[in-house]
Order: sequence, then structure tokens, then C-alpha cells
Amino acid sequence: SSHFGCRLARRPPPSSALEAAPTSVGAMGMKYLGAYLMAVIGGKESPTAADIKEILEAGGIDFEQDMIDRVIARMDGKQAHELIKEGYGKFAACGGGGGGGGG
Repeated sequence: SSHFGCRLARRPPPSSALEAAPTSVGAMGMKYLGAYLMAVIGGKESPTAADIKEILEAGGIDFEQDMIDRVIARMDGKQAHELIKEGYGKFAACGGGGGGGGG
């Protein structure tokens, strides 16, 4: 059989979980929003940063305090169910993270 002089390069296996499953900043922000919503479902009308931190810690999930603070600031004065009713786009805008630079 002919290979036409080509060889397929094999990529070595990923050395870390981050390399194996890359995530966007926006996707990472969803864990904070998810924890916020878990607190709402658990009966907290306006969850605090401590509530979100407690939920993430209980799940063994690493977090950044800055991201928790961002979700709390963006949700201040808003009701989760109202944002969900208005549409996912408005609710997703509460998630932490910005777009990366293009190149």
C-alpha cells in the first residue's frame, strides 16, 4: 500500500484535565450561575456570595471569589425566575466572563 510519503502525526495524550477538555470563560461562569440557581431552588430568594461558595465547596468545585462577586452584583435587585421568563439571553448575560481576543 502506498502512503504517498505522508505520515500522520500522533498527538500525545493530554497531560491535564484542562488540556483534555478545554472550556471557555463563559462556560466556566455557568458553574457560578448554576450554584446561584441551586440556592434559589433551595429556598434562598436572593442568594449571597457565601451561599454560592458553600454550594461549590460542597461539590468539591474550585472557584474564584471574584466570579462569585460578579454574579451577586449582576443579580442584585433581580429575581432569577423573572430573568428566565424574559429569556435565556438576558439571564446568560449575568454569567461571568468575557470574550477572548481574536487573532
